[in-house]
Amino acid sequence: SRLPLVEEENSEFWRSQARKTLQAALDRKLNTNVAKNILFFLGDGMGLTTLTAARILKGQLENQPGEETVMTMDTFPNVGLAKTYSVDFQVADSAATATAYLCGVKTNLNIVGVNAAGRNGVCRTQKGNEVTSILKWAKDAGKSVGIVTTTRVQHATPAGSYAHSASRTWYSDADMPDSAKTDGCTDISFQLINNTDIDVIIGGGRKYMTPTGTKDPEYPTDYFSNGERKDGRDLIKEWQNLKTGKVAHYVWNKADFDAVDPETTDYLMALFEPGDLRYEEERDPSMDPSIIETTEKAIRILQKNPKGFFLLVEGGRIDQAHHAGRASMALHEAVAFDRAIAKGLELTKEHDTLTVVMADHSQPLTFNGFPFRGNSILGKSPLWASDMLPYTTLMYGNGPGHKIVNGARPDIRNVDTSKTQSLLRCFTEFTMLDLLPCTSQVLISFIKPVLSVNGV
Repeated sequence: SRLPLVEEENSEFWRSQARKTLQAALDRKLNTNVAKNILFFLGDGMGLTTLTAARILKGQLENQPGEETVMTMDTFPNVGLAKTYSVDFQVADSAATATAYLCGVKTNLNIVGVNAAGRNGVCRTQKGNEVTSILKWAKDAGKSVGIVTTTRVQHATPAGSYAHSASRTWYSDADMPDSAKTDGCTDISFQLINNTDIDVIIGGGRKYMTPTGTKDPEYPTDYFSNGERKDGRDLIKEWQNLKTGKVAHYVWNKADFDAVDPETTDYLMALFEPGDLRYEEERDPSMDPSIIETTEKAIRILQKNPKGFFLLVEGGRIDQAHHAGRASMALHEAVAFDRAIAKGLELTKEHDTLTVVMADHSQPLTFNGFPFRGNSILGKSPLWASDMLPYTTLMYGNGPGHKIVNGARPDIRNVDTSKTQSLLRCFTEFTMLDLLPCTSQVLISFIKPVLSVNGV
């Protein structure tokens, strides 16, 4: 526990803050300009509890109590809530939600870029039911377009911007049933380079682009990193051939990425891992750039277009860490995501750029107990439960981490929960598919003018 700051014991401290906040709102000038650029930041699985916990962690990483911290996304003047559900399920996944917020059409679970007449895994239901996205609309309008993600570039969120697939898992042709190929469907990687002419593609997913057995340049002895394609196509080389006459760079490591000059580059494909990128806390900074660095490079390449650009930036591993019950990883991913937002605001101008930050769905993460002010957000509540054992401030409603031994919870008094691989989940006997997130409301914030709050 900690004593309150002296100024916090003074009533005028809080009233003064309230007056400043109100005055800032009253002084705000409505930006009626037409946006030339759109920066769309998507925190996958970043629900309200994740946002609150990440805000506290961000402050604690700066040796502050944390609760009073202001995230970059907190400074946006317009904030709202969005309901999330798919046409066929109460809880939506990242494919159905991507189709909703990028294409404007709700659809069924596991389907991407196809309306609700499509059926999960049934290729023939795609035909005539494809829906286009804002990325394609922007490209058709003459703007430059790009995707940046911390997952594989074929994953549900980025795929929603360019692909039409009855299954979000058809990353390469090796993932497709023969019936789907016979019926004329193509895999998501193929669509990545053939559907819309995307100027910047940054993330992971090398193995879905190359023929079966192709050794990975970074992990040549790892069988599971080898290329997977059964059709023998090298989509990386095909992409390079499609860009003949343009300055197009393909890179897979940080050194080559850093050497790319945005001022002279027309196209960039950067695939840093065979699959998803490493978590921020486990990232090798000598091999893989951060989401802050990839966001900056993408913007610098795209903003050369006088007609503007559309850029989708996904903090995709927030969600994946939650699926694994790794709250610490999820929160560090969210903090890095927020710093990428700050970089985006720094590189663009408020009068011509619309910046949107939202989540696609939440996760079954709960924030419970009565931890003291400044208590580690990854720590334990000082008040014990009725079984006279402590519990973590953050818990999961389902997923890995559940443990009952001889009818009792484990004693975590001597466990450093900030270092453990996963936090305990709520001790219930209920289990859901871990593939599904939880809850139906997420936070969406968007900015027209950029306010300067707390120096951000």
